[in-house]
Amino acid sequence: MARKITPHVIAAAPLGRASRRRHALRDERDLTRVEAIICSMTPTERADPSVLNASRRRRIAKGSGTQVQDVNRLVKQFDASRQMMKRLGRMRMPFAKERY
Repeated sequence: MARKITPHVIAAAPLGRASRRRHALRDERDLTRVEAIICSMTPTERADPSVLNASRRRRIAKGSGTQVQDVNRLVKQFDASRQMMKRLGRMRMPFAKERY
């Protein structure tokens, strides 16, 4: 789904054509890398990234053709987005209707 959305977001950006093309190629490579890392994980590791120790991260990096730093970066981004979603879930939206 992100592969379908990305070109539309980049096309709307106020950049020159060459710059848009570079951004689109970089984003496509990043998505491919993330997909490879996730596909190299076992279902248990996907469900609970806290089980990832150093040897598992090395195995994932080898299986996805990336470096351990890329795996660490992805796990860190996932944790950060999880924390943000928790914070947003606790926040009360002022424009939301109250449920009874």
